[in-house]
Amino acid sequence: MNDDLDRQNNNIIANWARKHSLWVLAYGTGCGAIEVPPTMTSRYDAERFGITGMATPRQADVLLITGYLAIKTLKRVIRTYEQMQAPKYVIGFGSCTINGGMYWDSYNTIKRLDDYIPVDIFINGCMPRPEGVIDGFIKLQERIARGQAKGWQHYQENLDWYRANQKKVIKNWTMPDYNW
Repeated sequence: MNDDLDRQNNNIIANWARKHSLWVLAYGTGCGAIEVPPTMTSRYDAERFGITGMATPRQADVLLITGYLAIKTLKRVIRTYEQMQAPKYVIGFGSCTINGGMYWDSYNTIKRLDDYIPVDIFINGCMPRPEGVIDGFIKLQERIARGQAKGWQHYQENLDWYRANQKKVIKNWTMPDYNW
């Protein structure tokens, strides 16, 4: 009984710490990348919420996908996501990650990012303003605090489903074999 209570308390403390320290790798795939720098400047000051940029996937907790994804780019996004350490979170930024945006009828653009990697939060808009970006991060922080942001676990548990979706669009790619 005490072990369960200790484990639960440790999860609460760990989630609280994670919530207040989000290290972000912004993957600028489209026009949405133009809204990330103002979000980090002194006017909007995302760092006051514990949000800071990182240079590599191994250092980051959050993968911020900012725009449409071509099939060729999707391959690199998947590889980047898989290099991140768990727990990890994904924010889909703008309507392009939700439904393809203005490229919805393109043969070379994916329509839904969450068919290929798990997305914890979507930020609506074309393009969302810095206020919307910060609001999306706050919603992610709330989900982390409640222990609900578990897309990375869903990815591990349903890797075959994600791999099948990835292989439908990415041809001739030998994907790594994981044994988490």
